[in-house]
Amino acid sequence: MAATPAITVLKCGGTSGVDPCSACSAVADLVRQGGQVVLVHGGSAQAQEEASRLGLRLRQIVSADGATSRYTDAEAFGVLLTAWTARVKPVLVTELVRLGVQAVGLTGLDAGMLTARRLTAQRAVVDGREVVVRDTHTGRIASVRTGLLSTLLSAGMVPVVSPPALALDGTPVNVNSDRIAAAIAVALGAARLVLLTAAPGVLADPADERTVLSELALPADRGGRAAVTGGMAVKLAAAQAALAGGVPEVLIADGRDRDRISGALAGPGGTRIRRCPQSAQKGEASD
Repeated sequence: MAATPAITVLKCGGTSGVDPCSACSAVADLVRQGGQVVLVHGGSAQAQEEASRLGLRLRQIVSADGATSRYTDAEAFGVLLTAWTARVKPVLVTELVRLGVQAVGLTGLDAGMLTARRLTAQRAVVDGREVVVRDTHTGRIASVRTGLLSTLLSAGMVPVVSPPALALDGTPVNVNSDRIAAAIAVALGAARLVLLTAAPGVLADPADERTVLSELALPADRGGRAAVTGGMAVKLAAAQAALAGGVPEVLIADGRDRDRISGALAGPGGTRIRRCPQSAQKGEASD
């Protein structure tokens, strides 16, 4: 009986520094090697471009743990939806098909794949002021239905997945794509989660790319991330969720060109995230 191909969930960052064509080349290489791949994407850079074209201002929320996210009111949600489905996804699917990969573009709404709990009230910092955000079209992943993904993977196809997700009240909501990738990796029993970013990995000094960490151990809860803020804090939260859900390997890797992505996938590039030993999590002393 043939072994089941290993599943890699690869998240292509939405920042302007991550090269989508290089990410697609990495996906094509994995497929040619006999692996199964789910490609998850965001679209923050394209959303910012679309908002500028429309004369809108997109704002950021800084949560209590230092993670940044999009302040998603009704106007921002419309801009994001355009970025995901009309600007980013067609580029990725077209490039994958050009490379000989059977790719299928999806959002979390398709077949009810992703459900989310709408955030009805969130204490955060917006424009430098601490406020309670109540009008956001944002949620956190509640569940992943794997039927459609598994069917496509078994047929040799690559699902290309983005937000939105379907809230429990039946409306679409924005969900962070790093967290989507982690949730899909857990639900599919993936062998590896790869989060691409516009940096060599996790940096000890955010201003110095020479300080990239080859490995980072995190506890099962959100502790240990206090010194990391911004988009990297969200990636580490997603990494923790994936590891806690049983994904054996999480890699935060440089997505700026094909060679850096390939080098990280083959090792030793990027930052490999692992869970702290149980004794360390419990705070046991050692001599």
